[in-house]
Order: sequence, then C-alpha cells, then structure tokens
Amino acid sequence: MTDQPHNEENEPIRFTDKRRIDPETGELRDQAAESETTDESSEHADPLSQVEDILNAAGAEAEEEAATDETAQVDEAAELRSDLQRLQAEFVNYRRRVERDRDVAKDNAKFSMLEALLPVLDDIDAADAAGDLDGPFAAIARKLFTTLESEGLVKHDSDTLVGEAFDPAHHEAMLRQPSQEVAAEHIVQVFRNGYLYNERVLRAAQVMVSAGDE
Repeated sequence: MTDQPHNEENEPIRFTDKRRIDPETGELRDQAAESETTDESSEHADPLSQVEDILNAAGAEAEEEAATDETAQVDEAAELRSDLQRLQAEFVNYRRRVERDRDVAKDNAKFSMLEALLPVLDDIDAADAAGDLDGPFAAIARKLFTTLESEGLVKHDSDTLVGEAFDPAHHEAMLRQPSQEVAAEHIVQVFRNGYLYNERVLRAAQVMVSAGDE
C-alpha cells in the first residue's frame, strides 16, 4: 500500500511578526495598519461590552434630559411663586376694601339711626325747657343722651354755642342783630339745637348772629 503524504506536511508554516520595530530597517511599523487591525477587532468585540457602551450613552442622555427638566421645574416654580405673591397682594387689597366698605356702611347706618331720632331728641329738649323733664323720665333721657354721645353724637345747644364764632358749615343763621355783649359774627342765641355725628352735620343749629355794636 502506497503511503499518502499528510496534508499538514504540505501546508506552509506561517508566522505573524508582531514586533513594532522592523528588524531590517529599524523603524516603527505602519501605525495605520495596526489601527485597521484594531478596528476589525472592535467589530468582533464582546456583545456585553457593546451593550455596556449603549447603556452608558443612554445614561448620559438621560442625565442631560434630567438637567433640562430640573431647569424647567425651577422656572415653573418661580412663575408659580410670582403668581402666588400677586394673588396674595390682590387678596390683601380686597380685604382692605371690604373692611373699608364695612366701616362706611356701619357709619352710614349710625348716621341714619341718629337722624331718625332727632324728633325724639327735640321733644326731650322741649320737655326740659318747659320744666316737665323730671323723675324717672329725666333719668331715662340722660341715659339716652349718654349712650348716643358714646356713639359719636355731639349736641349744639345754647350752652355750647352762645358766644362762639359763627360757622356756616355747622350753623344756620336765622337773624343778624346788633349786640353790645357779643362780638360781631358770633352767636347770640340758639333757636333750635343742632347735632353732629363724628364731625358730620346731622342738623345745623338755627342761631342768631351778632352784628356787633353798631
């Protein structure tokens, strides 16, 4: 039997020279060729490494989006804070207007109530002038006046006006006559009592004004 030559004996033996310095020239081998070899090896890299690279890239993108979202949230919070401050200022102004309107309404209600009581006060003054204001009725009248004065009522009668300067804003001149006792343009006599409520005229007092010593 004829012996067949073994294939391995016929195949040439190949060696890969991995030396970076060329033994014949003494120079560095071509780096471009080496980089091409590296690129080829990267194409056949471990799939897990590729997945890791993808995940790292996705993580960096997510961090960038998170930073953008955080900036947007800060801007939104600043806008909401500005809106809240504006609403608070509007509420404070609204509350002030409500309180002012409430005070005005209360003041007007008292004014109307006191104005409605003027005929009653005139009757009490007439009874006092006639000497009929005595006994329990006199005590009730005093309590009534005390209560009304605590609410801001001011009475203009002879005790408070005679000898005082005439004020057309508070007094109504019915007569003007010469007087040797009272200076000109001062009140000589009160015909009907007047009343004020917190510097507002409920009713002007009807008076006689002095024309001086003519």
